[in-house]
Amino acid sequence: MKDLARHYGLTLDYDSRPVPEETLRTVLRGLGQDPDAPPQGPPAPRTMEVPQDAACFLPPSLSNHPGWGVFCQLYEIRSARSWGIGDFADLADLATICGEAGADFIGINPVHALFTSRPDHCSPFSPSNRQFLNPLYIAPDKVGCTRPSMADGDLVDYEAVAQAKLPALRAAFDAAAPDAGFDAFVEVGGTSLWRHALFEALSHVHGGGWTGWPEPFHDPAGPAVRKFADENAAEIRFHLWLQWIASEQLAVAQTAAKSAGMRIGLYLDLAVGEALDGSAAWSGGDTILPGVTVGAPPDVFSESGQNWQLAAPSPTGLRARDFAPFRDMIEAQLRHAGALRVDHAMALWQLFLIPQGKDAAEGTHLRYPFADMLRTLGAVSRAREAIVIGEDLGFVPDGFRDAMNRANILSYRIVYFEQSETGFAAPSEYPEMALACLSTHDLPTFSAWRAGNDIDLREEHGLVSPEASAQHRAHRKWERTALSKAVGATGSDPDKLLDAVHGFIARTPCLIAGVRLADLVGPERPTNLPGVVDGYPNWKPRSPTPVEDIADHPAFVRTARIMREARPRP
Repeated sequence: MKDLARHYGLTLDYDSRPVPEETLRTVLRGLGQDPDAPPQGPPAPRTMEVPQDAACFLPPSLSNHPGWGVFCQLYEIRSARSWGIGDFADLADLATICGEAGADFIGINPVHALFTSRPDHCSPFSPSNRQFLNPLYIAPDKVGCTRPSMADGDLVDYEAVAQAKLPALRAAFDAAAPDAGFDAFVEVGGTSLWRHALFEALSHVHGGGWTGWPEPFHDPAGPAVRKFADENAAEIRFHLWLQWIASEQLAVAQTAAKSAGMRIGLYLDLAVGEALDGSAAWSGGDTILPGVTVGAPPDVFSESGQNWQLAAPSPTGLRARDFAPFRDMIEAQLRHAGALRVDHAMALWQLFLIPQGKDAAEGTHLRYPFADMLRTLGAVSRAREAIVIGEDLGFVPDGFRDAMNRANILSYRIVYFEQSETGFAAPSEYPEMALACLSTHDLPTFSAWRAGNDIDLREEHGLVSPEASAQHRAHRKWERTALSKAVGATGSDPDKLLDAVHGFIARTPCLIAGVRLADLVGPERPTNLPGVVDGYPNWKPRSPTPVEDIADHPAFVRTARIMREARPRP
């Protein structure tokens, strides 16, 4: 059986820890293979071959005039007109502000479809379906809805947002006149769009995730589902309409970004997978690998590993469909965007799979058809003239970054991580084919990093031991001194330190550099605490600064000037 596992690209051991035999059997059965029989399909790739036709798009102007942009979490944006959560109209306004300040892109969290019937399931990295959009980001006032009286707290109340928005949007849908644009959108969306709308309609009757539905509704092509669809055509059409409005408003935001002078515009984020009980897993059929979830092996940030509870794509299923599901998903991201960040880009090569119900330490890596996936990604990138950035953090296999470089996929370089025993890497040591930034949504803001708040939180929530935390605090003390030296900052003035680190990022040769909006205008508390599900308000903190005040905020003004002077547009 081990020879068969090797044939299909399964890792058999990690140093002194062998992968359990039952794990290997589970994955092999999911691939449609008898664990005790000879192989029935092509082997997994042994090398990271990059086909000549796999290169992604790169704007020629970036080589001579590197760009910069701003990152934020869309939900955290606060404005006078939005309904308790940042929305696509806020995004358009923020894109205009950043574009006029000299930025070339505005990057946001994944805006994939979640579960409108279960708004408390709010992680943008655990979507129901990556091919479609989250209707809670619709700006209801742009379709004629009047904003109700709502609380305006420091955390997004997703339940309250859904209770306010969905009935208002349903009333707007009921009152809407027939629109040829909507009909054309539905026709182009085809079966996949219709099934997602059907899933949403079913979820409002039977509950959020399909694994909890009555058995007859588990089969999207079964008689119970067909009968439901016939009897609930108007409800399904409402969810189709939500997707159309969301798509139209996202397009307006991209138009605003480009009109403000941005060379790239919207920079979207692709989650690594989809929820086990979501729309994609329900309708995915043989493109989903059964019996396993996606996660990460044990590491310094989580000594027990992580189980992300995401469905894994099936290499055999994707190959059988000529990678059309992957192609359609990438196409959906780039329809209204000029750049795409691929979360956990190593998934193009391998994923860490955990048998359902087992601990992460019992998982194993499975290799994917790397060349075919790169070829598909590159084709869509070139057709849409969109940049691709690969989030290559954590365990990065040998040769992976070189392969990304050959495919014109930018590396993702976080200043916090670019260090050695002697200190932080100098700007000149950063690669050109990369995006440079200070931190990301899984890391603290700069002020919180300096205070060591992330170390305290990981210990408080049991992610690491007190002994490991003590070591981390000692190292952070060294990091603070080393980073100040690297960026040329003296003293402890927080504004001068912030300016210095952004000047440092701007001086790298990386084709693009990113500024985290939360470092400038808040919120300071962490966006997400990886490994914690219920003990921390992940994906909820809101900015204390209204979008209307950002253009004149001192930290934004200073940082934009630093980036603009170092990275002027052509």
